[in-house]
Amino acid sequence: MKANLITEKRISAFAQKLRQEERSLATLEKYLRDVAALAQWLHGRPVTKELAAAWKTALLENGLAPSTVNTKLAAVNHFFICMGWPECRVKPLRLQRKLFREDRRELTRAEYDRLVSTAEALGRDRLALLLETICATGIRVSEVRYLTVDAAQRGRAEISLKGKIRTILLPGKLCRKLLKYARKNKIASGELFLTRSGRGLSRRQIWAEMKALCGKAGVESSKVFPHNLRHLFARTFYRVCRDVAKLADVLGHSSIDTTRIYLISTGAEHARTLDRLGLVT
Repeated sequence: MKANLITEKRISAFAQKLRQEERSLATLEKYLRDVAALAQWLHGRPVTKELAAAWKTALLENGLAPSTVNTKLAAVNHFFICMGWPECRVKPLRLQRKLFREDRRELTRAEYDRLVSTAEALGRDRLALLLETICATGIRVSEVRYLTVDAAQRGRAEISLKGKIRTILLPGKLCRKLLKYARKNKIASGELFLTRSGRGLSRRQIWAEMKALCGKAGVESSKVFPHNLRHLFARTFYRVCRDVAKLADVLGHSSIDTTRIYLISTGAEHARTLDRLGLVT
């Protein structure tokens, strides 16, 4: 096989390696998608450090956000290491830590309440409860499968992801709603959020159902995705306890720096802080 050439066989071997590393399905799919995108851009040319760097430049010129470019570079760099081509790795872009988030991406508590009430009004009980469950616990969308009848009965869910096991406490009111939902839908055991065929909801289906709710709830589509509910949980939790280390444990973060990203204020909040300084006479 020609050296440094991205082939289907090598991509399959990379996928197997990622499974051995116990990467999440979402991570596996993203890494494979990014490697395939590089292969398409190369048009059959073997990988070199120069071409990988040129691909990085092309991504930026195509308007991708620097943070997005870095996630793609992380994927292909990992591929290069697995293939034994460490000399092809390229450095990620250096990013200054953001001081605030864009307002158009910030899901407010009022907008979240509208999403839940709209889902209930439309008779979408499963979606309404799923929104509340993700937002009230801060779980990742990939962790929804750990919400079982047994977890609702015990008031806690044991989540195993990324080689770590952590316990998520479920609010009493949420447990009662989950058990009522289970009884209504004749779910005696196992996962609570299921399709009509009895399978667990996929990440894609959860995403699609949330997006379909936006227009009816009067909430911008750019604000509605599962991870934004996790962000809303993090901000609300921190306002109550003011303990970033405890929040990191609840969210399952290995680094507090990751947790701090969740707590960045919006541009409007940052502007109000500057106004309160009173330094303009």
